[in-house]
Order: sequence, then structure tokens, then C-alpha cells
Amino acid sequence: MPVTPRTRLGSRGKPEQSRASILKAAIHEFAEHGIAGARTDAIARAARVNKALLYYYFKDKEAIYEAVLDQVFSGLRDTVVPMLEGDLPPRQRVLNYLGAYFDYIAANPRFPRVVQGEWIRTGTDRIGQMKRVARSYFQPIYQKLGEVLREGIAAGEFRPIDPAQFIPSMVAIIIFYFSAAPVIKTLMKVDPLSPERVAERRAFVIDFISTALFTHPLPAQGDRS
Repeated sequence: MPVTPRTRLGSRGKPEQSRASILKAAIHEFAEHGIAGARTDAIARAARVNKALLYYYFKDKEAIYEAVLDQVFSGLRDTVVPMLEGDLPPRQRVLNYLGAYFDYIAANPRFPRVVQGEWIRTGTDRIGQMKRVARSYFQPIYQKLGEVLREGIAAGEFRPIDPAQFIPSMVAIIIFYFSAAPVIKTLMKVDPLSPERVAERRAFVIDFISTALFTHPLPAQGDRS
């Protein structure tokens, strides 16, 4: 019986598949080692492409990293902004936003570590990159969420919080859990990324933020539709 050669991704005839495989491998490598410690050899091996093909799509490691940031942040923006639009009451839009944000990060738990690496790297040589990221991805979310919060305050649905203070807190309570997952696992002797623990955390996040924001509490979980 003839031996079937191992399939190797990376044909230039399948650019989207090859590029997606490289970015998936790069997210893992950057999350584990940061951009300074990440190796293109390891990314190419994990993506099952040769380095020549990797450099066909990306001119260098910095270009791969930039593409990873774009993928992470564009996916988040495109996931959560629609939750803040439409004619639903502000309260429901915030709940939809929280659920969508949490689920996006839970499905991609390495993303926070990649992003934290970028914050750490930020300096005079990184300001232009961070301005681009902020304008393209953060600003649309921040503006839309701020509008919804102010609308809810005016309608009496939300406490008179300061959106400039409240929005970072909303983000932090979601992101920190996943970025700190290795420490939580060590301290609590449980897997914080197991489906059961993630579901518990999701319920806690929604309850915690809604208690801090809503003028009337959510019904008990068993009473919710």
C-alpha cells in the first residue's frame, strides 16, 4: 500500500488557509513568549509551513505581530459593537455587550496575554502602532458603549456613573481572569478555563457589573428568562 505523504499547509494556491494557519500559530507563540522571545521557526513549524512561505505572506516577525493584533482587535470590535446598536433598551444592550465580550475572550483565552505584551512594549517607538490600534478598534467600542451608558443614565436605568471610569473597569473584570488563569490555577488548584469554571465566571461578571450599574437588580438567576 503506498504511503500517503503528510499534508503540509502552505501552498500559495491557498493563501487564506495558509495565512490563517500562520496567525493561529503566531498567537500561541506570542502569548507564550512575547514578541521578543517568539521565533519565526516555531511559528512556521506549528503552522506546518516552511519559512520561505511564511516570509512570502509577512516580511518579518513584526509584520506577523501586527497582523495578530489586527485579528484580535478587529474580531473583538466586530463582535461587540453590533450588541450596542439597535433599539433595545440600554440595559439589554449592555447585557448583550457583556455576554458577547466575555464569550469572545473565553473562546480565545490567549488573546489577553498577547495584548498585555503589547502594553508592556509600548514606548516611544510603539506610540504610532498603539494610536493606530486605538483609533481603529478601541475608539468605536468606547464611543458606542459611552453613548449607551449615558442613554441609560438619562433614562433612569443606570446609576449616574462616570463612563470614563466605568468602561475600563468593565473590561478589566473580564480580561484579568483569563490573563491570570495560570496563577489562579496554581492558587486555587482548579482549572479556571474548564467549561464549568468559565460558565461560573460569566455569570459572576454579568451579576457584578449589573449590580454596580443598574438602578434595579437583575432577577435571581433561576427566575431569568
